[in-house]
Amino acid sequence: MATKDHFLIPKRYNSISLLLMGLGLVSVVILLFTHGLSSDPKESARFWASLLQNSVYFLLVVNAAMFFVAATTLAWGSWHVTFKKVPEAISACVPVIGIITGIILMVLVFGGNHEIYHWTDSEHVKHDATLLHKSGFLSKTFFTVWTLLSLIGWWFLGKKMRDISRQADERPMTLEEGKKYIWKNTVWSASFLAFFGLTVMSTVPWLWLMSIDAHWYSTMYSWYTFASSFVAGIALITLYVVFLKNNGYLEYTNDEHLHDLGKFMFAFSIFWTYLWYSQFMLIWYANIPEETTYFEPRMQGVYRGVFLLNLVINFLAPLLILMTRRAKRNYGTITMMAVLIIFGHWLDFFQMVHPGPSRYHVPFMLVDLGIALGFVGIIMFVTGRQLAKSPLVSKHHPFLKESIIHHT
Repeated sequence: MATKDHFLIPKRYNSISLLLMGLGLVSVVILLFTHGLSSDPKESARFWASLLQNSVYFLLVVNAAMFFVAATTLAWGSWHVTFKKVPEAISACVPVIGIITGIILMVLVFGGNHEIYHWTDSEHVKHDATLLHKSGFLSKTFFTVWTLLSLIGWWFLGKKMRDISRQADERPMTLEEGKKYIWKNTVWSASFLAFFGLTVMSTVPWLWLMSIDAHWYSTMYSWYTFASSFVAGIALITLYVVFLKNNGYLEYTNDEHLHDLGKFMFAFSIFWTYLWYSQFMLIWYANIPEETTYFEPRMQGVYRGVFLLNLVINFLAPLLILMTRRAKRNYGTITMMAVLIIFGHWLDFFQMVHPGPSRYHVPFMLVDLGIALGFVGIIMFVTGRQLAKSPLVSKHHPFLKESIIHHT
């Protein structure tokens, strides 16, 4: 047994999470009074764009943690078992951030400000052939129904996965009970992945993000969004694993497991770059005006610096730093890269959202970072309490032995 089986929330950890949530709330209030309450729709849209970017980004990141569990479980993988309570705890943030995101999305759709979602202006749609053609999909009713189904589905399936996981904490299993447990895990993991594919890997990014530029579309967009949020989700899991190891927890998790998390961060940074290049190269090569309009403010306009910095942080840095075996096993290096990746893909979502309502100037980013830290505080607060609810290791999991002796 692990010497420290249950997580006890340190006072400093609790204080930092509350401080970050307070900083986020202050940042929201500042942005509300400087922009949100303005009678100018464009100024008001600056406030809502920041809330949209941060809420959607962090919701997809914490949801990606359960995707990691479901994918490895469906593959009958065992290497993650010693630390799988970490991504499960992170996924408990989905209903909390999901409620915040849902409220923001509903205000954007029904609130009367059409600067972010132009397709919500029914009068404008009547005189726009492209938006009229897409009105069956880009409609308030479809948007609302699919948003609610997505949020409820993620919450329900994630909760079911966590409930099943806790069964391995209760008592030893017979051989038959172990088989049934693994089968139940496999079935629910497949259900989660199927629903995840219908939402995160397809419709949700189209509705929540791509419809900001409603005249533009890309068949790579949902995969690109998934890759961005998933690698950030792996980075978040890695940060918690390192944090718990440094505090004497997760005795059975070792450098082999950390090495594999590092390989995931490295591999999916390359995967994100592949999708980035595929989307960009095809549009650049074809040079069709209705496609290049998306990249114009990002490549040739005021967002050029953010666009290029995004590529440096999310591709060049992981490629050069995480390439070696030693880097993936070094706590300091892996922690630095995890933080950099989370920030880098936050920056990616920044340049995905803000050029829509703020095409000709880059908003002052400091207040957006303040709101982002508020969401980090929420994640810390909820994850910490979820970790403290049950043992950190599923000591009766049928694959625990294989995870303990795992090596790369």
